[in-house]
Amino acid sequence: MVTVVDTVSGKPERPRHPEKAHRPDNPIQRKPEWIRVKAPGSPVYNETAKIVRSNKLVTVCEEAGCPNIGECWSKKHATFMIMGEVCTRACAFCNVRTGLPDALDSDEPQRVADAVLKLGLEHVVVTSVDRDDLEDGGARHFAQVIGAIRQASPKTTIEVLTPDFLRKPGALEVVVEAKPDVFNHNLETVPSLYLTVRPGARYFHSIRLLQRVKELDPAMFTKSGIMVGLGEERNEVLQLMDDLRVADVDFLTIGQYLQPTKKHHKVARFVPPEEFKSYETIAYAKGFAMVSASPLTRSSHHAGDDFAKLRARRAGQLGAAP
Repeated sequence: MVTVVDTVSGKPERPRHPEKAHRPDNPIQRKPEWIRVKAPGSPVYNETAKIVRSNKLVTVCEEAGCPNIGECWSKKHATFMIMGEVCTRACAFCNVRTGLPDALDSDEPQRVADAVLKLGLEHVVVTSVDRDDLEDGGARHFAQVIGAIRQASPKTTIEVLTPDFLRKPGALEVVVEAKPDVFNHNLETVPSLYLTVRPGARYFHSIRLLQRVKELDPAMFTKSGIMVGLGEERNEVLQLMDDLRVADVDFLTIGQYLQPTKKHHKVARFVPPEEFKSYETIAYAKGFAMVSASPLTRSSHHAGDDFAKLRARRAGQLGAAP
């Protein structure tokens, strides 16, 4: 027997989801007609991609396989994913790599800021992988990115989509003190599905995280999002809305779960557009200032336009107050 050892091409690429390798396959269902997007490839899309590559940045648009990447990048909208492309969690719905991440890149905050300036962004969304390996969960790195963007592009409004900072005391306070315009943390699903869908997280910890943001800075906009079609019941979604309103969350997003690979959690059903409209109507009735609910809704989809509407509605409410 002859063993061939490759010493030229470098280290082999590690599996994207090693923890899912031995799970049974879940066949990927054909998407219904109401979930259709155009293939990316416009000149502006390519320009956005070039800026992302030249600044050596990672985007959640690519890593999570977002269906809206063609539309967003064609408008020079990109959601930056900081602290690497490897996550310490293994959520059953997520396409981001799982494993042991690399050390933080101290130059990343400035590269993100440079990209924001080159893209001419009026509103930017910055998210991250979970970094349970770091003492502060990456909170200081978030703050450094916010600071670098403020310095490079003072008029750009900043939205952060953070991990839960579970068992990271003081981490949330660091991010809130950096003064992002919007603090977003996604619940992702209803509590009954956490054990199978989001096993590394705790539902009521996430609720408390969002509530704590308002305690630290009552003026800061808060936001959270979920996916439907994972197997949740309608009444569970309505209860989740109530939980978020108790935490005084301003903005709710609801979108259809789309299965990335056959090793991920299966799509229990494709929720029709009229059900999303119903959720939107109920959410507004429960007191959310802003709601985005549709099959293709994602946390950062149309985030700039939605933030402008959200800010205008608060201003209108304050103006109407006695």
